[in-house]
Amino acid sequence: MTHPPSGTALREPGPDRSSAPPSPPAPRPDTPSAAGRLRAAATTEPGRLRIIGAVLAALVVAFGAVTALEVSGRASSADDVVNHSQPLSADAANIYRSLADADTMAASGFLAGAQEPADVLARYDADIEEASRLLVDAAASTDASTPSHEEITTLSELLPVYTGLIERARANNRQGLPLGGAYLRYANQKMSGELLPAAERLYAAETGRLAHDSADARQLPYLSLGAGVVALAALVWMQRRTYRRTNRVFNHGLLVATAAASVVLLWLAVGHTVARAELRGAMVHGQESLDVLNKARINSLKARANENLTLVARGAVLTPDGTRDQYETDYGTDMKALVAQLRSAGGLADDARGSEPVADAVRSVSEWQDRHRKARTTDDGGDYESALRQVIGAEDSTGESFEKVDAALERALAQEQDEFDEAAAGGRGALGGLPAGAAGLAVLGAAATVLGVNRRLSEYR
Repeated sequence: MTHPPSGTALREPGPDRSSAPPSPPAPRPDTPSAAGRLRAAATTEPGRLRIIGAVLAALVVAFGAVTALEVSGRASSADDVVNHSQPLSADAANIYRSLADADTMAASGFLAGAQEPADVLARYDADIEEASRLLVDAAASTDASTPSHEEITTLSELLPVYTGLIERARANNRQGLPLGGAYLRYANQKMSGELLPAAERLYAAETGRLAHDSADARQLPYLSLGAGVVALAALVWMQRRTYRRTNRVFNHGLLVATAAASVVLLWLAVGHTVARAELRGAMVHGQESLDVLNKARINSLKARANENLTLVARGAVLTPDGTRDQYETDYGTDMKALVAQLRSAGGLADDARGSEPVADAVRSVSEWQDRHRKARTTDDGGDYESALRQVIGAEDSTGESFEKVDAALERALAQEQDEFDEAAAGGRGALGGLPAGAAGLAVLGAAATVLGVNRRLSEYR
């Protein structure tokens, strides 16, 4: 039996230790968490100052950011009021007016006989051209998914149909054929039953959008005001704390930060108050008057068209109960609405520049009604030619009175539009520069806060 050499230890067979995994490292002392480090720092005055300085700087920056965002939204809505929604509302009213005036001129030209007066024909053509142009502009400025775009599409499709009917009425009238009157009445039905209601819906939609934009622009910036009060209160507290601990009246950095926050808060409060007042004035004293005056002008145009059609139809179109002339009845309804709207417009006028044109319109409406009654009496007595002169004649006619009413309403509308534009532009201007100013002052305030706190920290080094 063979023995191992002396001095050699016997090794038991087993796994190769060179391939064994390394042993895990020795555990290290626990690393403190962020919360732990924060608590540790808060036990010393320098640590507390660093924490307070960071919080103050964050509050000032947050105040500036919230103010910039909120006021940017208000300023954007105010800009929409001035440059988008109100112009679209005015264009919608002009579309309605142009269509109603075209219908009135078509009836007036028809009454004049086979050869229409050149000025009447030119005015009709200008109305149709204006309505077409405004429809194209409105379509380009309106989203395809909105109800307004649907109404614009309807008007664009129906307008050529209406003008085609008017051309047929003219062609038959030039040949002395009675079919011309039927075409004219059918065109009027197309206008009053389809075109004008679509234009009215378009005007209502755009006026509603204007009211919505104005309300958005006038909404109080609650978050900005709240953030400003909190930031300013925190800065004042910090200065008081510094004074109590050091007996120093001012810390220049904190003083600059407080001044910056105060300027932003004051600018925000005053600017938004002025903007709200101006925009509200634009709606109450401008847009409400414009709305009433636009409706008054449209009713005057409709009344004039129905007055003319009364002579064109000569009793051929009756009310459903068969007892009255339909066009004469509609004329009375339109005139009643016109008188009521002029009364409202007079009450909304702020000064003589707004009230005088309305008073002129009221006097001309009264004259128009008197002349209309005389013309109806003449026509009912069988003297059609004399009644025709009393309606479309150059002097002492209802047409002359209508033109006075229309001119007075145009002056009143121009005055109220100027008032709206001035007030709305003032509201938008009151918010101008505030978002950028708030952001810049917030950065300045945050930097001054850090510098002010660092000045205190330097005393501990």
